[in-house]
Amino acid sequence: MVTGDNMAASRSSSVLRENMSEDEGRNGTATLDVFPGTVRQKIVLQRLIVIGRLPHDVADRTELGDHYERLNFQLSKQHIWDHVTGLLLIYPACVLHVIESSRDVLLSVLKDLRDTQLQTDGSLLETAKVVSMAHVPHSRMFQQWSYKVLDADHVAGAPVKKGFEEEEESTETLVCSLMSALQNLGKHLRTSQKTLPGSVLDGAPELVVSQDVLGKLLSRDELPSPQLHLQMYDSPLNISMGFGQMNRSSCLTTV
Repeated sequence: MVTGDNMAASRSSSVLRENMSEDEGRNGTATLDVFPGTVRQKIVLQRLIVIGRLPHDVADRTELGDHYERLNFQLSKQHIWDHVTGLLLIYPACVLHVIESSRDVLLSVLKDLRDTQLQTDGSLLETAKVVSMAHVPHSRMFQQWSYKVLDADHVAGAPVKKGFEEEEESTETLVCSLMSALQNLGKHLRTSQKTLPGSVLDGAPELVVSQDVLGKLLSRDELPSPQLHLQMYDSPLNISMGFGQMNRSSCLTTV
């Protein structure tokens, strides 16, 4: 039975989330008053881009999407104000995952990916690489989190640009190609009346990031694995008193 208190709490929660979205649209930083005048919580929006290679014997590619749906639900209960948005594209051979939320949520996603890769049997991904984890300068690219399993027609609709073969040795060029494709998708999402990216991709498969680009990036040592990224993130600072310099024991290599 829905009581008046529950309805009031629901309306209050909706207002707070609307305020978060408005703040994010202005400066990429979500700020809200949980209890006006007493507690103020500031959430800085970040975007994580991860790629991975599927096992050769994967039978049902929707299992990966279902796994992240469960993970996002668990994280939403632990971080009630850190709304998760993004897109998981599941190709025939690899995946591209873009997640937008707070740093704590994104680190939890990386830890889950690290733990699943350490499993000896039944790993959802054979290989994974962190392409980028950075602050979002403006607004979110996605309104919600969703995933889409791509078929052969989607992949065929995203060919590698002519002349790209000569530049494929450059990791920077590959990353720029990926980022450019995501920016084009974001532009279409802002002007489209369709709320889910999957529906937009159905009508414009040329917006899909090339699976060839993802496959080549997965072989690049410049991009760290989730485990290495977390190790570098948690590494202590080394302070050199002789030279007055302060350096991390390892430098982040994420492009």
